Formats: sequence, C-alpha cells, structure tokens
Amino acid sequence: MPPSSQPLRKLGFLTIGTFDEHDPRAGHESTLGIIELGERLGFDSAWVRHRHLQYGISSPVAVLAAATQRTSRIELGTAVIPLGWENPLRLAEDLATVDILSGGRLNPGVSIGPPTHYDEVRSALYPGTADAEDFGYDRVKRLLDFVRGEPVTAFRGTEGFEVFSDRVQPHSPGLGRRLWYGGGSLASARWAGEHGMNFLTSSVVKAENARNSPDFAAVQLSHIRTFRAHHPDGEAARVSQGLVVIPTDSASPAQRAKYAEYARKRTPRTAVPQGPARMLFAPDLVGPCDELAERLHAHAAFREVHEVAFALPFTFEHEDYVQILTDLATRLGPALGWRPASQ
Repeated sequence: MPPSSQPLRKLGFLTIGTFDEHDPRAGHESTLGIIELGERLGFDSAWVRHRHLQYGISSPVAVLAAATQRTSRIELGTAVIPLGWENPLRLAEDLATVDILSGGRLNPGVSIGPPTHYDEVRSALYPGTADAEDFGYDRVKRLLDFVRGEPVTAFRGTEGFEVFSDRVQPHSPGLGRRLWYGGGSLASARWAGEHGMNFLTSSVVKAENARNSPDFAAVQLSHIRTFRAHHPDGEAARVSQGLVVIPTDSASPAQRAKYAEYARKRTPRTAVPQGPARMLFAPDLVGPCDELAERLHAHAAFREVHEVAFALPFTFEHEDYVQILTDLATRLGPALGWRPASQ
C-alpha cells in the first residue's frame, strides 16, 4: 500500500442473487452460502441487490432474515431497496424485525424514483393511487422517521387485552444510524448528508455538470465531498464505494477468459455518458491483485473512502464467486491495508 494512502477499514461485497426460474431455491441457497463464506473469510459486510419481476432477489429483507440465522458477525446490507415499490411504514417494521434478529447488523440501503417500467406495473402495484404516488425524497424521510422512532399515530394505550404503541414495533435503537442512501447525483449526495444518512456510491454516477468526456473518479469524488460537506459528521460521515472488482490470481484459465470477456463487452458504455440522464459507468477492474491495488490507489474517489462493497458480476457461477471472494479477502484486501474481521 502506498504510504500516502489510508488503510481500507471495511471490506464488503455485493451480489444480485440470481436464480433459475424453474429452480429458485438453488439460487437463493447459493446466495446464502456466499454470505456464509464471506463471514468465514473475514469480510465486514455482505450486501444484496433488489430485483423485481426478474430472476434475482425480489425480497432482500427476507433473504437477509435467513442470513441472520446462518451468520453471527458479518454486517448485512441492501444495495438498494427502491422505495417506489414499498410502503415505508411496513418496510420499517420488516427492517426493525430483521435488525433485532441479527443482533444489530442490518444496514438497509434505499433509493428513490418511480418503479422500473412503471407504466406496465402501475395498475398492479398501485391500482387506485398510481397517479397520486410520490416517488421523491419524502418517501425516504417517512422511512427514516419510522425507523428512528417518530410517532406513527396519535393513539397509544390499551384496548381490552391488547396494548398498542404509537411507533413502529419492534424498535431497534441503532438502526436509524445504519440507514444508507444509494445515490448517483449531487442532489442525492446533498440530501443524504443533510438527513444524516450514510452514502452508497456505486459504479454508476450521473455526470450532470461534467464535460463531454468526464472522468468517472472525479465525478464520484464530487459526490462524496458534497455528501460530507452537508453531513453533521463531516469528514467522519460513512461512505461506501461499490465498484466491480474481479481478481484473477487463483482463477483458472477458463475463468480468466470469462472475466476478460465480461469486462470487454461492458467497456464501451464507459466511454461517454449514456442517455438523457448522462449516466456514467465505471470500467470493471479485472486482473491480478497487485495491479488492482495500484489501480484503486490511483482512483481519486477510492482514496476518499474507508469502506467498500465490491460488486460481484451478475452472470457468473457459484464457483466463480468463491474464487473471487477468496482472492479479495486473502490477497487484494491485505494489499489495500485491510485486515480480516477475525483478526
């Protein structure tokens, strides 16, 4: 690790949890097995993505509830739950329940915006209120308030033999400090900071104020600094970076060829911002751990963070994930100054 770099404090990974439509249990069991492996390897956190009407995890809270019973130490996160699909009050109850089951290890990440393909799903999701639904930051604020223990109703007391609370139950006192916002814009970074959340920044950002061929790291760095400038904790505010990082040290020749081809197919989209929103994608990092460490230390945004959740590719096999996670924990992590949690 270069002398000018800060040691990486927390090493995590992110998986989408894919499965076969005709055998969904096997895919979910594979995801749980990967999380268990992560704990044995000393990872600090394991994160799952959220996919509706696809062949990936549609209910990350349920999957993480199962993971709480198979692990004892590793932090469990969602990256991210799109709140357009959720009722914030019901979600707050689910999150608090899983956090209690985990012993205070849950790190829920959320985002805003209309559900994907909203015009096609609106009649099923919100049959009577589709035109009235608000998919903005207010939805996050409601969730924050409910999780942090703000009153939900003016009524509390006893009716007959039943006792009612005026706030979400169970209440998990520390959960409100472990809520993350998954953001890719300056506005999201600022909002998350102003509301005391943690900030998840991934391999996709919005190059809203950048030139025609912007530098991904520079754009991401501006988001991180904006977030911390508006957070009560300032420079101590938590930020996690989620690049796609694929080490090849212990990979077989066939795996190395697969990984290289995966990155090659995805590289063209990293050249310029994509679409009207000017979404900018980071190049996937593939190679030996010593080279990956050099590339990460040269990444301006990476140098500003103390924790990461490297994203596993969506389409690989279970044995590929085992190899990647093992190399991350035993080779790349130490090269970045990280030490396994078990140490």
